[in-house]
Amino acid sequence: MSDDIILGITKLNLVFRLDLHRSMSWKAAFARAVSNPLSALTAERDRFHVLKDISFQVRKGERVGILGVNGAGKTSLCRCIAGIFRPTTGSISINKPVRAVFNTQVGIKPELTGRENAELLAQFVYPDESNHSELINEALEFSELGNFIDIPFQNYSNGMQTRLCLSLISAKPAHLLILDEVYDGADAFFKEKVSKRVLKLIEESGAVLFVSHDAEQIRRVCTRTIILNHNQIVFDGLPQEGLAFFQTLKPIQS
Repeated sequence: MSDDIILGITKLNLVFRLDLHRSMSWKAAFARAVSNPLSALTAERDRFHVLKDISFQVRKGERVGILGVNGAGKTSLCRCIAGIFRPTTGSISINKPVRAVFNTQVGIKPELTGRENAELLAQFVYPDESNHSELINEALEFSELGNFIDIPFQNYSNGMQTRLCLSLISAKPAHLLILDEVYDGADAFFKEKVSKRVLKLIEESGAVLFVSHDAEQIRRVCTRTIILNHNQIVFDGLPQEGLAFFQTLKPIQS
């Protein structure tokens, strides 16, 4: 993989075994095996193909919007790239560190103050950072939470919680940055303010995967769009063309 290719994915497949997620006693499992000795031959019915033959590369400087109706596999793909899920088959090659943001409140302890949670979150999001203090202080000032910084996080409104977390996770660029619907919960004023900060973060990062349903965000941020439908790539090209194609897709039937 050449130096300018930050991410390479080849024939990635992710399959979940549904039977592992169903509640079944040993007695029920034994009864099922006895009543259906050929159950192994129908095991495919108990599998869900989350991602199918996904292949693409991301080069340095690219900002790739990941689009798809709910259930198309967007978050599962990003979790594979981040190392949270292990692909069933296929390969993922990354030559730079990854920072992935799926849940702005991951690692948060509600009983601790905003400041204490900022310190925990900084260690989680920036494990290789040598000086967290300067980064934390800048993020807390950006959040505009004032005296609320030193009261328990559980007493914050949803908007205040989002302010604190977004301020911290957007404090520093990454080699490969994955952002999955990060604006959820932000109040209108702060969403406008943090959007400028996140845009700067995206511009300064090596490459970005940006999951969003917001067409304006995709137009503003991305240089390329990948669309997933029925768990496979159905479009890979320019954002404007991708957004037009996305409008033709129908919701996945459960």
